Amino acid sequence: QVQLVESGGGLVQAGGSLRLSCAASVRTFSVYAMGWFRQAPGKEREFVAGVSGSGGSTYYADSVKGRFTISRDNAKNTVYLQMNSLKPEDTAVYYCAVDRVPLGTVVPTRPSLFASWGQGTQVTVSS
Repeated sequence: QVQLVESGGGLVQAGGSLRLSCAASVRTFSVYAMGWFRQAPGKEREFVAGVSGSGGSTYYADSVKGRFTISRDNAKNTVYLQMNSLKPEDTAVYYCAVDRVPLGTVVPTRPSLFASWGQGTQVTVSS
């Protein structure tokens, strides 16, 4: 199973920025789409952003579109989530995940379509 480690979370005021990182142990990292999800206490895990294996295609939840940017560095087996203009409603534990299917043509958005998950990193946005 793939090992994932998220980092970069923390406490930030509304309007501020954070950059999350996810280091993956995937041997053929570039053939897998990657996704970021978040989960607030008592709520279901929700899709935030996804990126194709090459980094050429991205997809965002409407709630973060225009504020967050997902990217990846395949040479470093790492995916990033740049979070700008943060809002209190962005507060959650953020997780990265690896697509179940290599060489996928569509960036997945459902948690069930991902094979492995990291431990999560807490993001807290104060007003």
